[in-house]
Amino acid sequence: MALIGVPGLEWSDLDPSRTPNLWSLVSQGTSGSLSTRAVPPPDRGTTCPTAGWLTISAGQRAGTAGKGCPQAPAPQLTGEAAKIPDWQALTAYQSETGYDAQLGTLGQLVTDNGGKVAAVGPGAALAAADKSGNIAKYAPTPDAVGDLTPYNLIIMEVADLATAWTKQPLDEYGVPTQLPTAARQEAATRADRQLGTLIAKLPADTTVLVAGVSDVSPNAHLHVAIAKSPNGQPYGHGYLTATSTRQDTLVTITDLTATTIHLLGLPAPRQVVGRAWQPNGTTSATPADTVTELADGDLASQVLREVRGPFFTVLVTVQLLFYAFAALALRRRRSPNRSTLTSNTSEGATGTTRTPSSADFAGTSAPAPSPADFAGTTTPAASPDDNTSTTTAAPSSAGIASASKLLKAVQIVAVISGAIAVSTFLAQLVPWWTLPVPMLSVIVTILAIAGLVTALAFAGPWRAHVLGPLTVVAAVTSLALLIDVMTGSKLQVNAVTGYEPVTGGRFYGFSNIAFAVYATGTILGLAGVAQWLLGRGVSRVVVVGVCAVYGGVAVFADGWPSWGADFGGVPAFVIGLAVFLILLSGKRVSLLRLLLVGLMGAVLVGTLSVIDWLRPDDQRTHLGNFVQQIIDGQAWTVVGRKFSAMIGVTIGNWSLTLLSLVALAFLFLVLARPSRWGASALGQAYHLAPTLRAGLFGALTCAFVGFLMNDSGIAIPAMALTVAVPLTLAACVRALQLAKPTGSAPPSGQAAPTRAEA
Repeated sequence: MALIGVPGLEWSDLDPSRTPNLWSLVSQGTSGSLSTRAVPPPDRGTTCPTAGWLTISAGQRAGTAGKGCPQAPAPQLTGEAAKIPDWQALTAYQSETGYDAQLGTLGQLVTDNGGKVAAVGPGAALAAADKSGNIAKYAPTPDAVGDLTPYNLIIMEVADLATAWTKQPLDEYGVPTQLPTAARQEAATRADRQLGTLIAKLPADTTVLVAGVSDVSPNAHLHVAIAKSPNGQPYGHGYLTATSTRQDTLVTITDLTATTIHLLGLPAPRQVVGRAWQPNGTTSATPADTVTELADGDLASQVLREVRGPFFTVLVTVQLLFYAFAALALRRRRSPNRSTLTSNTSEGATGTTRTPSSADFAGTSAPAPSPADFAGTTTPAASPDDNTSTTTAAPSSAGIASASKLLKAVQIVAVISGAIAVSTFLAQLVPWWTLPVPMLSVIVTILAIAGLVTALAFAGPWRAHVLGPLTVVAAVTSLALLIDVMTGSKLQVNAVTGYEPVTGGRFYGFSNIAFAVYATGTILGLAGVAQWLLGRGVSRVVVVGVCAVYGGVAVFADGWPSWGADFGGVPAFVIGLAVFLILLSGKRVSLLRLLLVGLMGAVLVGTLSVIDWLRPDDQRTHLGNFVQQIIDGQAWTVVGRKFSAMIGVTIGNWSLTLLSLVALAFLFLVLARPSRWGASALGQAYHLAPTLRAGLFGALTCAFVGFLMNDSGIAIPAMALTVAVPLTLAACVRALQLAKPTGSAPPSGQAAPTRAEA
């Protein structure tokens, strides 16, 4: 078999007239997009050609020391054989990358099994070398290659694009700048001619893999991946996939090593982390259709890279401004004539207030306020049997109406804000990246979908209840992401809050941000459903059981290797769900219970990981791979890399850290505490919908544990709070709307906060 690497080759480079050989391969072979993520140079996210070739050699992400993109060293020839200079230094550096790649794995495996390896070009020599840096057959150019029939593995480099790129001026990071379009097209044409020459030298029965093994640009891209079998089996006309990505038309550079080993009929070493390329069925698509579709995938990734940073900036800024606006609105609600709020409660002769029952959410005890509730009339003097106190003055009707409209606006915006997170995933149903102004397009698309979810939240009779809109948005969030992860996680690919194929961090299951949104939506949604069931007279034991069943399904979907495959999320989800269920049942959350629940979460994720590990090597996810890494003594390398990433995200992403702190301050200093800057709105909501307290504390606990256990750091609580706090605010506003304003009362000292308010 032959592996032909063309560093930098993208699908947009292909053209029937400029690149006829590549076009012919597309018409006959199996095609896909290649994520080439390796170890990038400092402060850049691009894969240099040398790093790409070293990654193929190891079957694991590899790189080079220092900044910039150093060229591959020219092998030292000894007859037909050659040796890579400074091979030991290259090998030693890999232990510093966090991946501990073992260079020479591919070449050594073929040689140890009696095979012969040939390399053409210095980059190909890096991939073909054994663990000592030796290559049995090396030719610097195709003209000097000779007869290739005796060789089992032939690795060839087509370096025209990379050579043109290295002639560009360097940026401040030592990486060449972007190739001009004309120069790139000329280089692609030369590369196509050289590729045709190389293929012509191959034996007729050779299976050919063509791959754009690296970037030749300052930014990362998806690249060309084509496999062609001489008889059309297994690689006929169609699309590629691999179990490493579980995505149609998407494979990775470490898969290239695994595919080569598989085609040679050799056992894959454990240090090779990729999976063999697989045909994803035949297709009737023309080469033009195939090239257009795969180029569109790279376009989506590039647009995402451009809009993700500004999108989060806009998201954080708008949320901070909204919290400030909401705080002022709540202050205005409290300010007119220093009126007091009562929550449709009754007072007996003793003056104690009845806490509303869960029936208040059932649709009978908490009707929408009538105009009389906010009328500016004076309440007559109460008799001893009255349920309300006598008022001597009431706020003006104009002030009440103004406050009511303001609160309604706050509630609607809060629900929209709470729906933004799930809308960032649902936006992938619309090809917004193809529109003329991508940044504006993605914002409009997300807002439009959030508006539709909000319309649903206010569409039915549930809008009158404290937790009605919250429950609808949370349920949509939970169900949408549950269905998505069960059907291949399509909504998370290239979403602004999902994962990017070009970075290669994750390709399937729940990303960390998606997990935060999903878990928060699930727990808050269950809180709303529980309140509705309790209001219908369902016993608390049954309600807790119903919530536990759906919560268990949600946790299972998060951790099951074929769906969510989320290692760090499962313990966090289990602990957060348990806190919710314990509070819902009326019990206290003790340290012992938390430790026992945490142990249960660890046992659950450990069990799922072992089940995954028991599957064949080529079917495992990272859960099973982690078990193998523990066995091989490599687990601390992975843990250390992820811990460093968590610290880096938390410290480096100051905007999300600020958003998290402000959201928590708004929740506990504005909503939960009566003060000059806020009404005791959260206490009102707790009274009218007691399950909100259980749901909110469960969601916050899940977010905090998730922060500690995942490499996304502060991003997890930030996104969880983006869902939880606005929806809680919407519930609090509804609670204030259901509260009846009474007249002015003599000044009194500030009351101590109740346990529910605390």
